[in-house]
Amino acid sequence: MAADTILITGFPGFLAGRLLPLLRQQEPDSRLVALVEPRMMARAQELAPDGVELLAGDITDPSLGLNAATYDELADRLRAVVHLAAVYDLAVGAALAERVNVDGTAHILALCAAAPNLERHHYISTAYVAGLRSGRVMEGDLAAGQQFKNFYESTKFAAEVLVRATMNEVPTTIYRPAIVVGDSQTGETQKFDGPYYLLRAMGAKLGPMRPQMGPGEAPMNVVPVDFVVQAILAGMREPSAVGKTLHLVDPEPTPSADVLRILMREYNGEEPNITFSPVVAQAMLRLKPVRRLFNGVPAESVRYLNHPVTFDVTDATAVLGAAGLRCPHLPEYAPAMVRFYRDHEDDPTFRPAHES
Repeated sequence: MAADTILITGFPGFLAGRLLPLLRQQEPDSRLVALVEPRMMARAQELAPDGVELLAGDITDPSLGLNAATYDELADRLRAVVHLAAVYDLAVGAALAERVNVDGTAHILALCAAAPNLERHHYISTAYVAGLRSGRVMEGDLAAGQQFKNFYESTKFAAEVLVRATMNEVPTTIYRPAIVVGDSQTGETQKFDGPYYLLRAMGAKLGPMRPQMGPGEAPMNVVPVDFVVQAILAGMREPSAVGKTLHLVDPEPTPSADVLRILMREYNGEEPNITFSPVVAQAMLRLKPVRRLFNGVPAESVRYLNHPVTFDVTDATAVLGAAGLRCPHLPEYAPAMVRFYRDHEDDPTFRPAHES
């Protein structure tokens, strides 16, 4: 049986939803199969490009929620797997994060091992498997005794450990995006978390006070979704990416204080006028009334504004440069980002899952 199938998980999520239509264009002769949670099937049917097969399944189940015949047929025909499905919420609990991010990845790796003609596993990790490491993190780095800010980071780290353990048997490329924001041209995004918490705080009723959470000297590495998707597609086309880990980050990240100033100017034409220390800011935001006053900004977000870490991009530059790709810098797309936010800031469908 011909190995003609590319499996993608995580559809119709933010990254997979953007990737699948472009992958259809890049792979017009391949059979594309999206593994979709049953509860998301109606939405997937609305968004799926023509010619894409939707398969109801569950990565937390060892058999992926498939019957034996379907599982075996899928394994026999697999040419590539793009594993995007994960829980990305910074406030996710330990049990759910473990089940989806770690167990789910183990089950996808078992499918890869059962696929006799698999050419590549494309695993989407995160730059924040670095956890609380500071300084410069290389693309080949993983375990360095680091601790983590939350269960999202720790379980994505554990999942990448599993992926790396298979790389001698399964041709693999690992992609580590930084914090993903909306499209660099349109600003379109799926939920207002990450840097959008800064914008949400700007809408708080704080009188003349316009706070900054911490000194803001650390770089805040954000990347637009269209760059991340194009980078994954470039890695899929590039044979030299096999065995590599690619940091999909801004090689010249903007300090978080400048991020705040740029977004605030776009949002309301103002600038911060008071600075709280990170310790005070986190303590305040752990109090529910304060968090509510700041429009739901979680205490966890403060650490990302004041974490002095940068990411090496040697291998990513080689792969993406060959494809003519460059990561846009935040000042270039901040107007589109803020414009989309202003148009949708009162829409509850853009709230992160833990706020819904």
